[in-house]
Amino acid sequence: MSHPHPELSGPPPLPAGALRVTPLGGLGEIGRNMTVFEFGGKLLIVDCGVLFPEEAQPGVDLILPDFSSIRDRLDDVVGVVLTHAHEDHIGGVPYLLKESGDIPLIGSKLTLALVEAKLAEHRIRPYSLQVAEGDVEQIGPFACRFVAVNHSIPDAMAVAITTPAGTVFHTGDFKMDQLPLDNRLTDLATIAELGKSGIDLLLSDSTNAEVPGFVTSEREITPVLDRVFGRAKGRIIVASFASHVHRVQQVCDVAAAHGRKVALVGRSMVRNMAVARDLGYLKVPAELIIDLKEIDDLPDDRVVLMCTGSQGEPMAALSRMANRDHQVRITGEDTVILASSLIPGNENAVNRVINGLTRWGATVVHKGNAMVHVSGHAAAGELLYFFNLAKPRNFMPVHGEWRHLRAAADLAIKTGVPRDRVVIAEDGVTVDLVEGVARITGKVEAGYVYVDGSSVGSVTEASLKDRRILGDEGFVSVFVAVSADTGSIVTGPVITARGFGLDDQTLEQAKPLIVDALATAAAEGIGDTHQLQQLVRRAVGRWVSNTTRRRPMILPVVVEV
Repeated sequence: MSHPHPELSGPPPLPAGALRVTPLGGLGEIGRNMTVFEFGGKLLIVDCGVLFPEEAQPGVDLILPDFSSIRDRLDDVVGVVLTHAHEDHIGGVPYLLKESGDIPLIGSKLTLALVEAKLAEHRIRPYSLQVAEGDVEQIGPFACRFVAVNHSIPDAMAVAITTPAGTVFHTGDFKMDQLPLDNRLTDLATIAELGKSGIDLLLSDSTNAEVPGFVTSEREITPVLDRVFGRAKGRIIVASFASHVHRVQQVCDVAAAHGRKVALVGRSMVRNMAVARDLGYLKVPAELIIDLKEIDDLPDDRVVLMCTGSQGEPMAALSRMANRDHQVRITGEDTVILASSLIPGNENAVNRVINGLTRWGATVVHKGNAMVHVSGHAAAGELLYFFNLAKPRNFMPVHGEWRHLRAAADLAIKTGVPRDRVVIAEDGVTVDLVEGVARITGKVEAGYVYVDGSSVGSVTEASLKDRRILGDEGFVSVFVAVSADTGSIVTGPVITARGFGLDDQTLEQAKPLIVDALATAAAEGIGDTHQLQQLVRRAVGRWVSNTTRRRPMILPVVVEV
């Protein structure tokens, strides 16, 4: 079993007839999925998603894959295959197309429709190629065969990519629900056929590799929702992913059975469900869906709100309701259902939302106390079944944190994949398939690229560290004007503190230390303002540390007059 080494250097030139696989996101994390395949000087990308920020990344809206390793080769990209329309697989597409707008997008009908709706907000009109399960498309030197897989969104597909180097099978996100709501099963027959023909390298979703058994069928949720609806006396608010068409369908079906109307809340929810209804993936009577403005005209026991915010996102509808920052005011009669899985890293944010809703008296139903959501990812039993069908010669787990990748690798070995043919990589690590053997050969840059408002890439780890210090410790600013001739103080020092907890009288104690430091500098002939600022920073820093045992950000400003 091979694994990356932190001292890996850049990969060597790709040998003739070999295939290179470079994940730029999705390994060691849940999200930001993007994999680049290279053969014969051409590149094929599978997925281009985003990762959502954690608490340690204040002010960040989204995290993108790092395009730097392919930025000079965008003309070589023959297409982007999109396995399905979840944000962690398509959210980065607008930012990629802003760098090169003529890259073709390849995906299923619903996937492309949701991507195109997203791109319209960025004023981008892509070239797209719609495919369906069973189709085979020659995209540059890559022969792509599309295979139906079941997931928590309709129209998901895996892709078998064949070149003279061999066949790589990329599952995308998948599970093996035998009773899916849309009756669209994972195509085990085609997977078995591919396995019999020979899969040289398998890249498989690993998210649930630690979970034993099989994932519960989506159909099992409907009776649970029915019971919750039956007990609810007031409004029902359901939070889910904005692209979870199946869950919205279930909520609409149960709402109709209980004589309730459904209002969609949240821009992405409204947009995505409009697309799904237009294409026939969401089937609801026209009179069932109402505008949010109409809910005040109905009794509370006739209303269902379907909204975003199941992950505790601060600006999403549910978080704003919990914070009393939304037109929907939570009351003690409301029932709130969090109908989604919990993405790792979002635990604190979700708990804050649950506590906020409970504070206002709402009854909160979530996966921890009722089966209102099932995962969209294959559990260990399904993966074992799948590996035995696929019979890969080499295996590379993708789409998961480190523990998930390792668990999936162990499952593959149990089904007969030789240990030395299992590759556990990380973002940026290049894996070359040469003469039927997959090996790690190097590493390219694959760091986080932060989106902050309209800024892409300008926020660095250093600036995030500054934000964390400001949030945790506050800041102290010092202004001093000194004479350009003598170095003596003309004005100040003026000390201001924010988020620090010291009053002005206490801050006065630091002024003599600043005066002494500048006087010593003047006596020694130090007149460079940068050096003087560092002297002030150190003097104030020592005083703050000794006085409060705190380490705020210190911002000294020294000017000459």
